[in-house]
Amino acid sequence: MSAPQPSRPGRFVIACGGTGGHLFPGIAVAEVLRSRGHETLLFISEKQVDSLAAEGYGHLRFEKIPSMAMPRPWSPKMPGFLLGFAKGYRRCANLIRDFKADVILGMGGFTSTAPLIAGWRQGCRTYVHESNAIPGKANLLNARFCRKVLVGWQECASHFKKTGREIIVTGTPLRPRLLIHPKSEDAVRFFGLDPERRILAVMGGSQGARRLNQLVCAARPALEAAGIGIIHITGPADFAEMVKMTPGAAAIEGHSLRPFLAEMENAYAAADIVLCRSGASTLSELAAFGLPSVLVPYPFAAADHQTLNARIFSEAGAAECWPQGELDESTFSARLLALCGDDAKLKGMRDKMRELGKTDAALRVCEVLEGDAFHGASCK
Repeated sequence: MSAPQPSRPGRFVIACGGTGGHLFPGIAVAEVLRSRGHETLLFISEKQVDSLAAEGYGHLRFEKIPSMAMPRPWSPKMPGFLLGFAKGYRRCANLIRDFKADVILGMGGFTSTAPLIAGWRQGCRTYVHESNAIPGKANLLNARFCRKVLVGWQECASHFKKTGREIIVTGTPLRPRLLIHPKSEDAVRFFGLDPERRILAVMGGSQGARRLNQLVCAARPALEAAGIGIIHITGPADFAEMVKMTPGAAAIEGHSLRPFLAEMENAYAAADIVLCRSGASTLSELAAFGLPSVLVPYPFAAADHQTLNARIFSEAGAAECWPQGELDESTFSARLLALCGDDAKLKGMRDKMRELGKTDAALRVCEVLEGDAFHGASCK
């Protein structure tokens, strides 16, 4: 992809709220678009996690829109969903019109549905990006209102064939700050940890993961006895409980406990191994840093997409996939200690993880959007 930059600035709306897995790739695309002279407007949800994530990007314009997952047709929640959708649609339509948008890009989730339909009705060019190995219900619906479908993995493409839309594999966009790797020693000191220790980073995604948090707290004494430092990002909802489960955590030399971290590049640069869920955005970031990982898929994810994401990495030898239902405190601790101490295996996983990295995905997405909107037919 080598489309020339357009002769005039474009106006791009990116609907990307609801989870970090939607929001952070959307931010990545927005930052590349702005670096190429365009104007951007990002739609996010009213969730606390979206507000926290957006705080570090004051140079970008964000607008909150009401959204909720679509319930089953017979659910008693359906009337409330429809009312909320109508409210969100009206707000999106007004914002898109006032912004004079050329292009609408939806990053998945029902936060992107109202903007895409509103933009489609106003004559904007519309696109969806799906990061996971299997698409969610929202993107399968949204694709019908879009010109092209962009996907993170080839494994996802077949799920969109019935839409009749052109499908392009771009990878999952990474924020520019994650493409500049801090020195490992500096990153470890950022967390107040000892650079001589092996470092385990634990994170459950932007919203946290209660079961992972509980398992790590139970395993902490054994891990620290083995000389393993821990960077533990709990998620805002579980932070207070984890502090109670880890008395004196702030004073423990080998343990950095945080509710949320905007500077994820420091966690990745500091870590020797990562324990996490298997959302697509997180996996793409791990691959960019070449980090061997233990993946514990969220067992209640739609269509079990996190297990399918994890399988891509485990089958490549870049990660291990540990189903949550098979883990208890004793087996978890023993398996984790064994892996942390296996230098040869970690090196092999690190090499395989790097092979999966796609660091130019945000640029690929931008070039598709620019190529259609400014080098093809007018979108207005």
